[in-house]
Amino acid sequence: MKHLVDRRSVLAASLALGAAPLVRAQALKGGRLRVAILADIVNFDPAQFSSQNFPLIKSLYDSLIEYTADGEAVPSIASAWTIGAGNNSVTLALRRDVTFHSGAPCNAAAVAATLKKAADPKAGKNLFATMATVKDWTVVDPYTIRLNFSSPMPDKQITDLLQFISPIDPAGIADVEAKPAGTGPYVLAERVLGQRVRMTANPRYWRAEKPLLTEVVLTVFSDNDAAAAALESGSIDMIYGGASRQALRLRAAGYQLIQGPGPLVQVFRINTTQGPFRNEKFRQAFNFLMDRQAILQVGYAGLGEVTALPWAPASPAADKSYNTAYGFNLDKGRALLTASGLSKAEMENWKILVNGGDPATAAISQVVQGTLAKVGLNVQLDVMGAPEFTTALLAGKFNALFGGIGNIQKFPTRVTTNSIYRTSKNPVLGDPHPHPAYVAAIDRVNSTFGSGAEIKAAYDHLNKVLVDAAFAIPTNTYDIGLIVAAKNVGGIVREIDNMPVFRTMGLR
Repeated sequence: MKHLVDRRSVLAASLALGAAPLVRAQALKGGRLRVAILADIVNFDPAQFSSQNFPLIKSLYDSLIEYTADGEAVPSIASAWTIGAGNNSVTLALRRDVTFHSGAPCNAAAVAATLKKAADPKAGKNLFATMATVKDWTVVDPYTIRLNFSSPMPDKQITDLLQFISPIDPAGIADVEAKPAGTGPYVLAERVLGQRVRMTANPRYWRAEKPLLTEVVLTVFSDNDAAAAALESGSIDMIYGGASRQALRLRAAGYQLIQGPGPLVQVFRINTTQGPFRNEKFRQAFNFLMDRQAILQVGYAGLGEVTALPWAPASPAADKSYNTAYGFNLDKGRALLTASGLSKAEMENWKILVNGGDPATAAISQVVQGTLAKVGLNVQLDVMGAPEFTTALLAGKFNALFGGIGNIQKFPTRVTTNSIYRTSKNPVLGDPHPHPAYVAAIDRVNSTFGSGAEIKAAYDHLNKVLVDAAFAIPTNTYDIGLIVAAKNVGGIVREIDNMPVFRTMGLR
């Protein structure tokens, strides 16, 4: 068996995550941190792993384990974990001093209740696809739980799963969307829908480095310009999730700009069950009809990289040769449109759904609309408010839209945590999955334990299947959760998923 346990102290593990050393902490003080966010939160469920919820997840909840910015797995609620022989299971030893905000213990029974929710196709949300690899679980004793897998899993895939799961108080699972029920460093003090979320320090928090900040106030701003003006006037201390162009301007003006290690990939998501997108050749044309460089510049001021595959540059499945092979080429796009056999009317019988609350995706949707006009396709933009857009996205009620995907800096098949890439119970494409070659390619990656050449062959095969199936067309990486902060904010760390970690922050 493989014993994957960090033998360092809890404090040392915290430092690996970027927590301030004692000397540095003494230079910071507590108080209220005022943070601007550009979209209201969706809900308080940590399984709702959408970017709107990122400001809350690490504040209200703790995950089973954590990753450092460079991908090292370190303890959190699980103080140790042991991977069983054959990689068919993992056994977790849980800390005994962790309690939920209610005061109830975070024990093996609580973790089991969270796993049950995660494995439910309706309640599991973004966790559900990842949980497909978990056959069942066993409560070994009050503070030990074993997860059993339906087939062997690579080590990195196992730690990715553990890092993704944040235990929820069993008594609060039914109402977790409306009321948080976590173990995190902050508790909910107030929520005014569409305006603000106020959190105060958790007096029962278990980590040695109790949060310095006594209060964190997240204020919803209608646009990035308004948030930037508030930062410059001194009425807020930080912007989280702002636009790249504005962030670059503020950095030039002397503010701190912090980029995280976990970019998203922007993807043109296609509902292949509707209209002309049922036609494979028509879909494949979009591999060449994406002006990725223009999209990167217009949407993200050039912060990021173009990519024809859904991977961050650090992913083992990344292959830059696809950027050339499937680069912007109107002639190749036209040829595939012709090969589709569809009439002009059939090819125009759809709309691009646009998130009106996201200037970047609104701008890049216009870029694509203009590009399609160059090949004779007149496509309309259907602009919705952010809440309605999110509902339509998660329910698959669209023809095509732009939406970022995450977890693409981790084990490659973590891509299936994103709705458009799920291999089962796909909310957009349905069940059974209409692209069985893709499902088989994911299964091949998950089950390949051989030599480096065998693993590379599995990744190469997955990449080829992705561009052929063309149900999602990646365009570029971009920074999610950009932080722009005043000079007096300290202790800002880079978290693997680019979520803010307010427990490490303080004021100078």
